[in-house]
Amino acid sequence: MQIGNVTINGKLALAPMAGVTDLAFRHICREHGAALTVTEMVSAKALCYQDKKTPRLLELGADEHPAAAQIFGHEPDTMAEGAKLALEKSGCDIIDINMGCPAPKIVNNGDGSALMKDPELASKVIAAVVNAVDVPVTVKFRKGWDEKNVNCVEFAKMAEQSGAAAITLHGRTRSQQYSGTADWDAIREVKQAVCIPVFANGDVAEPEDAVRILAHTGADGVMFGMSEHSVVELANNLKHGKKGADACKGVRGTAYMVHDTDDLEYDAVECPSYEDVCASKPDYARSVKIQYDEQDAMRGKAILQRHGKRILVQNPPAKPLTTEEMDHVYALPYMRTYHPSYEALGGVPAIQEVQFSIIHNRGCFGACNFCALAFHQGRYIQVRSHESVIEEAKKITQMPGFKGYIHDVGGPTANFRFPACKKQEKYGCCKDKRCLFPTTCQNIEADHTDYLELLRELRRIEGVKKVFVRSGLRYDYMMAEKNDAFFRELVEHHISGQLKVAPEHMSDNALYYMGKPSFKVYEQFRERYARINEKLGRKQYLVPYLMSSHPGATLDDAIMLAQYLNRVGYMPEQVQDFYPTPGTLSTAMYYTEIDPRTMKPVFVAKTPEDKAMQRALLQWRRPDKRPIVIAALKKAHREDLIGFGRECLIRPGRGNDQRMPGSKQHSVSRHGVSNGGRQQNNDRRHSAPNNDKHSAPNGKRPASRPAQSKPNQGKKSGWAKPKKKK
Repeated sequence: MQIGNVTINGKLALAPMAGVTDLAFRHICREHGAALTVTEMVSAKALCYQDKKTPRLLELGADEHPAAAQIFGHEPDTMAEGAKLALEKSGCDIIDINMGCPAPKIVNNGDGSALMKDPELASKVIAAVVNAVDVPVTVKFRKGWDEKNVNCVEFAKMAEQSGAAAITLHGRTRSQQYSGTADWDAIREVKQAVCIPVFANGDVAEPEDAVRILAHTGADGVMFGMSEHSVVELANNLKHGKKGADACKGVRGTAYMVHDTDDLEYDAVECPSYEDVCASKPDYARSVKIQYDEQDAMRGKAILQRHGKRILVQNPPAKPLTTEEMDHVYALPYMRTYHPSYEALGGVPAIQEVQFSIIHNRGCFGACNFCALAFHQGRYIQVRSHESVIEEAKKITQMPGFKGYIHDVGGPTANFRFPACKKQEKYGCCKDKRCLFPTTCQNIEADHTDYLELLRELRRIEGVKKVFVRSGLRYDYMMAEKNDAFFRELVEHHISGQLKVAPEHMSDNALYYMGKPSFKVYEQFRERYARINEKLGRKQYLVPYLMSSHPGATLDDAIMLAQYLNRVGYMPEQVQDFYPTPGTLSTAMYYTEIDPRTMKPVFVAKTPEDKAMQRALLQWRRPDKRPIVIAALKKAHREDLIGFGRECLIRPGRGNDQRMPGSKQHSVSRHGVSNGGRQQNNDRRHSAPNNDKHSAPNGKRPASRPAQSKPNQGKKSGWAKPKKKK
């Protein structure tokens, strides 16, 4: 390939990446076949101002030829002078002009991809640089500013007419940054429109991708690079002498303190100050809502918060991992067991459940209010390839103690394999809308085909007897799919006698504050589950996870749930009593007694007595809960539920057993808790190994029954629909 008078002996070029493509990195890439390397982009203005650090970025290796030095700026005269200095200091063979960088710090100064909005100015910049140096000049740019302003073909023609010897096109718009999918068709159109060499760039992560993009676009070469994760970027910054806040600037997923915001790398939004959120609960709620809204790697902004005279800057979240990156992470040589030092303590019993389990995804667009996943993993779904999961499964079959059972193939939500809709791939998750709440979004693409095929492939592995799914199926997402293919196969092959799902409550009032769908969705799911089991001749249980005392849930809501449980003949052995944890909307509700979504007041069961009452109502049959249940019913003026009627929860008491206990005999203290006054949280996700067996405390009556669509001895099994009062 010829770029002006420079011969490139190959089709692979290394893309310039700030903080990554230093001399050592480029040397390694040369050894592995890069025919052309490009320096990190440098500021033409910094070169003209004789910045001491900038020339170091232009140093080339002795054998690093042909090589290009990339500069950025928007002032023709400054760019011309900067090009001369870059050529002088580097001895490069090509000068490359950056007109594609989407970083706010660059764009806000009129540089990088901002020039795509002003082709006339861009032409003057290219012409000035071409006239200033005696080496070929190339230009790197994007598809356009946004989808409404796609001008790459016209821009390419302008660059050629202005004297560019070659161009590189990244197939994304500036607004996409590095999210979504690169448009290879746009690259093909550019190649057909110009006569100079064209390098294709975007979504090249594997050798096969390079072959495909060249074949698809007809480009002369391919330029590729791989985004680094926050820790790697931070390490590189430290390596180059940056310290403190300077090392974090521009690194997604990090936070740092500064005294001013003159050099922010990203667009930012400010939340109430630290002093304000400490003094004002409404300001605290507003702050949490702002943070929640910006937790999106594609559309999210940096968040500023003033702390006295300093400012805390939280950069936008790190970009989601690609499938290739996920595969790389999970291919690392993990030990898959606990540290040998635990042997002296008897080992770690929990390892028996997880060591034969597989994680295939990250993220959850369900985004329940009490869950922090929306913050630390995001709502955007990231998945491993089938090949990666299969390879791990094969390793599991060779592990000591493996008996043929893969215990789980899941993740935060087991049945998510793709983003909720196509829009998320380009623009991120909606700011003020949920995918599954209050109802399923009409744009959602509910499709279990890929997940089902993955499970089938796992079942076919030699040595595998059963493949179970245990880690949180989203039943509302399953109900959104038009056919039962996945549902049927799940029931037939992937349930170990019981299926655990999380309706959390049956009161729509409580579910609203949880960010969960209406209870009728669960009822529809339960009925379908029963029908499929009956058709397959199976007797399998449906185990619902329940939560008490969530903000917004009242004592009346708890009584309503207890009545329902009584009607269907089910009493959970364990209940999760809401406990505030960092990074959730529910915790903000608990502390502020305000819903950050609406800024309206919220009832919160905060006292130990109120929390104990709601929890006890869900286990009303337990003898130790009886006094608390009676006290709760009296407080709610529901003495009608104390008696011998069919709908009654408690039989009339004898003696002193109607009083709130305070003796050692009952050991329920002023805090309303049992076991010697110790709080019983009973977190379902960190409970005893036998917590999945929901039998009555006396062991005589099963608390849950196999899912059936027909009545069993006059009572409906599982969770039945409440009867209407006559």
